[in-house]
Amino acid sequence: MSERKYFGTDGVRGLVGKYPITPDFVMKLGYAAGKVLAAQGTKKVLIGKDTRISGYMLESALEAGFSAAGVDIGLLGPMPTPGIAYLTKTFRAEAGIVISASHNPFYDNGIKFFSQDGQKLPDEVELAIEAELDKEITCVDSAELGKATRIADASGRYIEFCKSNFPSQYSLQNLKIVVDCAHGATYHIAPNVFRELGANVVEIGTKPNGTNINDECGATSMAAISAAVVEHQADLGIALDGDGDRLMMVDHTGYVLDGDECVFVIACNDLKSGNIRGGVVGTLMSNMGLELALADMGVPFARSNVGDRYVMEMLKENGWQLGAENSGHIINLNHTSTGDGIIAALNVLTAMCASNKALFELRQGMKKLPQVLVNVRFSGNTDPLTEDSVVASVHQVNETLKGRGRVLLRKSGTEPLIRVMVEGPDHAEVTSLANEIADAVKKAC
Repeated sequence: MSERKYFGTDGVRGLVGKYPITPDFVMKLGYAAGKVLAAQGTKKVLIGKDTRISGYMLESALEAGFSAAGVDIGLLGPMPTPGIAYLTKTFRAEAGIVISASHNPFYDNGIKFFSQDGQKLPDEVELAIEAELDKEITCVDSAELGKATRIADASGRYIEFCKSNFPSQYSLQNLKIVVDCAHGATYHIAPNVFRELGANVVEIGTKPNGTNINDECGATSMAAISAAVVEHQADLGIALDGDGDRLMMVDHTGYVLDGDECVFVIACNDLKSGNIRGGVVGTLMSNMGLELALADMGVPFARSNVGDRYVMEMLKENGWQLGAENSGHIINLNHTSTGDGIIAALNVLTAMCASNKALFELRQGMKKLPQVLVNVRFSGNTDPLTEDSVVASVHQVNETLKGRGRVLLRKSGTEPLIRVMVEGPDHAEVTSLANEIADAVKKAC
């Protein structure tokens, strides 16, 4: 496959004002995408964004680029990433564009694309867009310019879709739920979904000002919602990230459930109801406790590379429907075409209603193993992972664990770091073993 210049695993992303997240480049990106998609018969795309202040600027730049390429644009305004994927299908648009940097701070932003079926664009289309970016931008004749319209009822349509994924025989009427929207794209959607299904909703993280997205709130910073659940004596808490595709939860004691534990609860209910197909896909970072708990139930488990894109690829390869990252990306193809925090939360709530059990009880079936992660900075000029001393250290640790745990070494995809992860039954032991390997890596750098 050709080398990518701009597209990463999740579109084009970076610091606002620094190439490539600049108005001129993003306008050209819109034009290049419009040219490629128009050649395939595209007449209309949808554009949505999260609540970052830079979203206004980038939305206008994309709109200009697509219009110059002769493609009509439907503007959704603030909308969760999975909502944009859903609306792209329902409006019969040929592509959906998301302006978001997900869980990153407000000063980052990015552009990612969905195809007509709500999936990320195929590699060959992304590569064709990159090729078009190397050409000069032009403009179609005035009579052929794309028209832009604002879609006023976008949030209402997505709210109804989310509600339709909660079984009609159940109600949330007796539950008090704290919902943290990270001051992001779900701020005007998630509280209404759970409230309209009957829950008593306590809102936090629902006052975006353009710069407070993901700021000590949401799925990447759980202290606030954990404290709020205890303070309000709520039954549970639901934390989403800035673009709404991640879910973390809190039980009534303030305990935080990550993506592994949430998908375990969903898998248990799907197994009991006969809705599970095949097994569950996790990643290299998924806790071994999930694998062991699923094995006890006779449910197969497979690990993909880190990234929801790779989880999706493995689900398709295996013909399965349920997968997750421990960071909170949960994909349930019985309900959606992509990771969706609100839908995943409704899947967990369905399990609670079906079993008549609290979240605290449902999570007891999975015991997380202590997992220690040590980051080692390296120059990038050498590959410490191939050094004999590092290989020997990993072998020695595996011998010590003897099937009771596991070791994972991998290079970060975004920083010059080697990530050393050791997992096992005893926290003190795995901490010591992780530091042993990290010391070997440092000496090899």
